[in-house]
Amino acid sequence: MSSSTPGVVVVTGASGGIGAAICRRFAREGWTVVGTSRDAASAPAPEGVAMRDLDVADAASVRSFVHEVLGAHGRVDVLVNNAGIGAVGAAEDTEVEILERVLQVNLTGVARLTRALLPGMRDRGTGRVVNVSSAVGLVPAPYMAAYAASKHALEGWSVSVDHETREHGVRVLLVEPGYTDTGFDDAVLRPAEATGAYDRRVEALEAFLTRALRSGDSPEVVAAVVWKAATGAVWTVRFPAGRLAHVAAAAHRLAPRPVFDAALRRAIGLPFRPR
Repeated sequence: MSSSTPGVVVVTGASGGIGAAICRRFAREGWTVVGTSRDAASAPAPEGVAMRDLDVADAASVRSFVHEVLGAHGRVDVLVNNAGIGAVGAAEDTEVEILERVLQVNLTGVARLTRALLPGMRDRGTGRVVNVSSAVGLVPAPYMAAYAASKHALEGWSVSVDHETREHGVRVLLVEPGYTDTGFDDAVLRPAEATGAYDRRVEALEAFLTRALRSGDSPEVVAAVVWKAATGAVWTVRFPAGRLAHVAAAAHRLAPRPVFDAALRRAIGLPFRPR
């Protein structure tokens, strides 16, 4: 697939932040851009972007959306699965319903929409699926167990599917942002009740995340990496996006486990060793 040949791209979770930046990048390059939101009517549409309703966790919504898009455009050349939700809280406190909801959106929703659009890509012998993961998909952070589980699952699913589809001309790739200055913190689920045993640590983590996100990379940094993954030559399945993501990927690959573990705990204010 060449960036000099504009096509049709679908970007989920396009109402703001990274998704909106991805839409703007593709629109600027002359692509036909379909962005999605659970409430497209109230979502600001970037110039050159057609916003459509889609709830990736709802099978009927996905079927209706795919029927509409293929009816209007005949094909989808690139699918960017960007829609996602987060969860913060101790695993002991986090209700199973929160874990199920996070997996519904961050994993099952990706699989559902990808499966619906893969046949057309396979039949044409070309296509890209770019799944927006996270540095947490490589490095699980404490008090984010549900989110980390969803992103680790997404990473494994994506790599497996990429092996299956390569011979048909379709690549399934991962973009792994670090801390990005978006409104993602507004889409975070939290336990309804807590034991109190972890409150101090969770509050410290939330304060750390708030600071890190506000000083993080711009959404345009991630959009540029998505563009590269979607249209450029592919030498890898994983594309780190931003400063922290590159550092985390290198450290995860090269640092001895005890050193890496200690650095992670130090960064978020946890004691190095259990009492």
